[in-house]
Amino acid sequence: MSVEERRSPVPPSDRRALIAIDLGAESCRVSLLRWHGEQPVIELVHRASNAPIENGDALEWDIARIEREIDTGLRRAAALATEGVRSIAVDGWAVDYARLDADGHLLANPRCYRDPRNVAAQAAVHLLLPPDRLREITGLQLLSINTLYQLYADQLAGFSHARWLNLPEYILYRLGARQIAEYTNATHTQLLHQRTRDWSPEIFDRLGLDRSSAATIVPPGARVGTLAPPLGDLPSLRGAELIAPACHDTASAVAGIPAHGDDWAYISSGTWSLVGTVLHSPIDTPEAREKNYTNLGAVGGRICFHRNVNGMWLIRQSIDEWRSRGREWTVAELIAAAETLPAPTALIDVDEPELLLPGNIPARINAQLTRRGLAPLDESPDNAPAFASLIFHSLAARYAQVLADISRIATRTFTRLFIVGGGSRNTFLNRLTAAATGLQVICGAPESSTIGNFAVQLASLEEGADPRTGVTAEATASWAALLQ
Repeated sequence: MSVEERRSPVPPSDRRALIAIDLGAESCRVSLLRWHGEQPVIELVHRASNAPIENGDALEWDIARIEREIDTGLRRAAALATEGVRSIAVDGWAVDYARLDADGHLLANPRCYRDPRNVAAQAAVHLLLPPDRLREITGLQLLSINTLYQLYADQLAGFSHARWLNLPEYILYRLGARQIAEYTNATHTQLLHQRTRDWSPEIFDRLGLDRSSAATIVPPGARVGTLAPPLGDLPSLRGAELIAPACHDTASAVAGIPAHGDDWAYISSGTWSLVGTVLHSPIDTPEAREKNYTNLGAVGGRICFHRNVNGMWLIRQSIDEWRSRGREWTVAELIAAAETLPAPTALIDVDEPELLLPGNIPARINAQLTRRGLAPLDESPDNAPAFASLIFHSLAARYAQVLADISRIATRTFTRLFIVGGGSRNTFLNRLTAAATGLQVICGAPESSTIGNFAVQLASLEEGADPRTGVTAEATASWAALLQ
């Protein structure tokens, strides 16, 4: 489906390849963009599973393994890109970080955001800096996973003055970049002032955190170095520039949406759904706080204003339950079967706290229905399509409710809804969402973060990046359109 007319970018005269590295909490990917005539072709050249590891009472990332997999991916890309590689960029999940000694060497494995120490650290932080004030400064949801609480946990453990880099920036540094903090990723640390877009002296001072341990903030599209040896000695990789894209993978996924104007919203759909829009400045009204909306950095100095909604988590947890009872369902089978059923007569609250936890989701759905005086569903695995239908209809209704809230809070009228991420393949849920919202639903790329990563690279290389705001949102969207 078309977006409003904009000048299409001309394919660059420099037809060397580009590489995007996407770090995920479940998998890490290396993708290669090459030019076949006037057409860009994106190929996934390496994917490796990823998961945290237990080390005593700590939950950590095996960063050495992640680096080895990236090395493998880059070598495979180099073997394919005989024309040479022009640039490399890294995006990934936010909040987690690596600590470095004075010589720039890794001190220990990075902790995982699910590490149990964070909850106690959050409570300790709020004794020193009230939650309302913290929200006022940063415009963010106060999530225990945020970097701020992890850094304070380090401080409580007597480990607080070493330089820290969020993981995408750490990988860039390991490849040869200078030490930086990219803006979109920095916003998710809960250490950035939402108005000045720089580190908040008040937060650092009130909590006794070392300001010098934080790197200099750069915008999306900043050129931050050249690939170092030994990878930089490979003929195809020699001279490859290192670029900071939107290092936060959600911001990168939004950058992969080929949309201009202010009449569109997005759902980054996967295990969880991020439902929001892109603003020119943060919104932190009492209603936005009450309803848990957050303001995260976006390309072009803009803001991703969104909130978390449940997603395919409900289906995946249910599939696990049915498997334990002897029936194997795939997501595709459930979607196909659910489409044949009549619409449910009642819906569930998909964001009820009990439905956000691992476990027997069908039983919890029935418990919710029973509490509301509604008839429960047959929990036998053969009745799984009825649960799937209820979940999909309820998700669509929740999306519509959240989008109506955003439209009112942001005083915007939406006509288009872009759905990106793995959930964009769920055509049944997409149709239900279109019906519930009344919006034109446009299905974007399942790997939209890769598209956004490449789009920022191309915008930076071909059109330049402002030292403060980086590449423009307009240029990035135009390149994203070419890459779909």
